[in-house]
Amino acid sequence: MGLRERNVLSFLEDKTNIYGDRVALGIKEQFGWKEFTYRGLGLLSRKLADYLLNDLKVTKGERLAILSESKPEYGACVFASIISGMTTVPLDVKLTIHELTSILSDCEPTVILTSEHYLETAQELQKRIPSIKEIIVINEHSKHEGIKNIYELSNGANAKWVHRSRKSTMFIIYTSGTTGAPKGVEITFGNIMAQLDAFNKIIRYIIPNETVNVLSILPMNHLFEMTVGFSTFLNFGFSVFYTQSLKPHDIMSIMKEKQIQFMIVVPAFLKLLRAGVLAEIEKSSFMTKLMFKFAYNLAWFLPFYSVKKLLFKKIHDKFGGHIIGYITGGAPLDVEVGKFFERIGMKVYQGYGLSETSPVVCVNYGKRNVISSVGKPFFNYEYKTDKESGELLLRGPSVMKGYHNQPELTAETIDKDGWLHTGDIAKIDKDGYVYITGRIKNMIVLNGGKKVFPEEVEAVIEKSEYVAEVCVFGYVRTSGNKDGTEEIVAVVVPPEKYFSQYDDETLNKLVIADVKQQCQQLTQYKRPVTIVVRKEAMPKTTTRKIKRKEVKELVFNK
Repeated sequence: MGLRERNVLSFLEDKTNIYGDRVALGIKEQFGWKEFTYRGLGLLSRKLADYLLNDLKVTKGERLAILSESKPEYGACVFASIISGMTTVPLDVKLTIHELTSILSDCEPTVILTSEHYLETAQELQKRIPSIKEIIVINEHSKHEGIKNIYELSNGANAKWVHRSRKSTMFIIYTSGTTGAPKGVEITFGNIMAQLDAFNKIIRYIIPNETVNVLSILPMNHLFEMTVGFSTFLNFGFSVFYTQSLKPHDIMSIMKEKQIQFMIVVPAFLKLLRAGVLAEIEKSSFMTKLMFKFAYNLAWFLPFYSVKKLLFKKIHDKFGGHIIGYITGGAPLDVEVGKFFERIGMKVYQGYGLSETSPVVCVNYGKRNVISSVGKPFFNYEYKTDKESGELLLRGPSVMKGYHNQPELTAETIDKDGWLHTGDIAKIDKDGYVYITGRIKNMIVLNGGKKVFPEEVEAVIEKSEYVAEVCVFGYVRTSGNKDGTEEIVAVVVPPEKYFSQYDDETLNKLVIADVKQQCQQLTQYKRPVTIVVRKEAMPKTTTRKIKRKEVKELVFNK
């Protein structure tokens, strides 16, 4: 990730020499702040890598899984995996044991690095997955018989670091994993270096400051966080701080204490912040409300952010007084939310990407920030839209190697000419700005940016004896607090034999209860919010595939 020799292994050496005692990563714990300098991060990474190579005798390409909440030690785990020649598999801590088992059966890791909080889960996974040789805990004061702790490893650094080619797999990022073959995106060293090259050209347009404090709220298994909030920000010598709480009050407290200047967020977070600011204004005096309205209208005509910051100083002070702005991605940004922050003097740069592109494709930057657009693609992408479908197609050095163990799915996604089919419908204006207007794929993108594949949910629901047919899709709410957010809906048809056994009300209750029970196999965010029971068979194609769009129209356009 260091650009000096275009070699990933030069990263720690470069950054340790350049930034030394500057804070790299930190987190607020019960008794205060725990912080790693760049030098300290390098030492812990080398200590762990030495153990992996000399004691565990890992070989090039073996998988190392990380099961942990975001914390400074996570970064050491990633770098240790890299310099010991392993492939890193970051795991979503919110997945069920069933889902994690499916994923690890696919990638067969040798080692699991886990936080104290998820140790029991890691031990259960070791019982289920024969490839796992060792579990290592990454908390400083964690002591368990027979379990190594990274802080207790010997201070050896005698191993010869394992060099990998740009085509070698650096990460396997899983986007689903309940049934069938889990979908593991293989990201190469070249992919990540291409992302860093791209950000190297634009980051100073977004964050002009030399030293920057960043607050990280996205999980490290999220590739957006791993590539931008971790790798890119460390590449520029920024200090990244984590929080154990996502409560707005706690986040604001850290922003003040650490003088946070920038954040990587999902749109739902910005929507929450805006709602909090407006709620507080609503509770204030008539004169305060009148002054805010006047200032808000005036801000439309003000070109300078420095003036806007003075105009809305009280709001900025609640955010710590130093915030420059946010990069947002993972889900569509509500344009009104973006405009709100721009008006009060905080920049919002909307971007777009997907795991298959490592992940960032576009981002707004510079003087022209088009809130409704996801910006222009990076310089190292070729891009176009399909003439017939309008699907966005991409080609470039950040496009994934492929799906792990799934050559057929890879061939479906990346065509013979190297174009990645994103499944997203887009428009590109004359200046090259991209506007995402819809999705071809069935994938559901939830409010926080989590992605859910309907087929995965359907495969679980159809196991119910009370379900003959099932169709899962996303439905965008058009009212209430969740206006504009997408939720999961499951439509089910029971077997005909039950129609005569139960009245409609009883049958509905039985079906919904059993579907909910089946969905316990899924992590919380993948479970349907609404379950609709129908007696009529669902519309199908000649090949007996359910017409998802028509089912949606039948249910919501009665």
